[in-house]
Amino acid sequence: MRRLWVRTSLAISGVFLALLIIPTLILLILSVVFEAPAYQGDDNAAPSNPSGAVIEESREYDEHEWRDWEGERPPRGRDFVRSIPRIFLQGALVIGLFGMGAGIVVGRIMTTPITQLAQAANTIGQGDFSHRLTLKGSQEIEQLAHSFNQMAADLEQAETVRRNLMADVSHELRTPLTVLEGNLRAALDHVYELDDEELANLYSQTHHLIRLVNDLHELTLAEARRLPLDIRPTNLMQLVEETLAIFEPLAEEKEVRLVRDVPDTAVTLEIDDVRIRQVLHNLISNALRHTPAGGEIKLTVDVLTDVIRVRVADTGEGIEPEFVEHIFDRFYRTDRSRSRDTGGTGLGLAIVKAIVEAHGGYVTATSAGLGQGSQFSLLLPKGS
Repeated sequence: MRRLWVRTSLAISGVFLALLIIPTLILLILSVVFEAPAYQGDDNAAPSNPSGAVIEESREYDEHEWRDWEGERPPRGRDFVRSIPRIFLQGALVIGLFGMGAGIVVGRIMTTPITQLAQAANTIGQGDFSHRLTLKGSQEIEQLAHSFNQMAADLEQAETVRRNLMADVSHELRTPLTVLEGNLRAALDHVYELDDEELANLYSQTHHLIRLVNDLHELTLAEARRLPLDIRPTNLMQLVEETLAIFEPLAEEKEVRLVRDVPDTAVTLEIDDVRIRQVLHNLISNALRHTPAGGEIKLTVDVLTDVIRVRVADTGEGIEPEFVEHIFDRFYRTDRSRSRDTGGTGLGLAIVKAIVEAHGGYVTATSAGLGQGSQFSLLLPKGS
């Protein structure tokens, strides 16, 4: 009785029976109230009227009301009236059985998609996110199947990201931890003494671990839209100049030209200046890491109708076209453009994307190919 198709079948059968039983009961009640008079007396006596008076021979009988009975009971008598509900009840039984059969068929047809959906949901619940649902029927059923499949695809993608993240995090943590363990074990075994150079190496590895953990925490908050933002009116041009001033000594040391193309007038935005400074810092440091000596990094600010566009372009290593769409993925590295040897954690550009999106903007990357440089553009709405 708890199966949906059983309940649906019973409901449909009940409707069929109700549609027949109710009129039958009404007819039965009416037949009793308005029942025609039955024949009373001996066979040779004339019929009497309802009041018991003798019907006069001169009375003209209506052929539809009274006929010459010739000693027989009137066809509209009690037996005929009583036979009418019985006929309806017999029909109700036949049609009720038909309705029950139809109810079972219709119930099965109506509940089959729901049953398949429940089975598919159970499969997804057991961890098989690759399962997809194929339902044919009405527009609503097909829309339900499409929505379910979209949900399953999202869950599958999320599970893939989770597994990749766990693998990437364990891999990223393993390298510095292995270095620390090896150096400390060698020191304990008196293979060599811990001089300043070795201590500096150990410190570098611990610093990398701390950066990695902090970046992971920050990225997790940003992607969950829980990153705290201190939004206030900020002069973007002043923020850009201050950030460039930090990198000018580093660019000069690496023999890379740092060029700017920004408006002379102030551009005020409602932003978190610390977070946007972090975005600019990550983009410029990324460009500086991948631009060889003699190259150029250019920062451009364009004031458009509804947005402010900030571009960081370099003449460095560039990115292969098939890697561009993944460049903002966490821990994503290409052999040249995002090598661990450059000292990054592999999370900088993912953090850039998350922070910019938290401000209601978006960031893009373009490159003509290896050796032809790359350009990162972030767009911030003026109403951020």
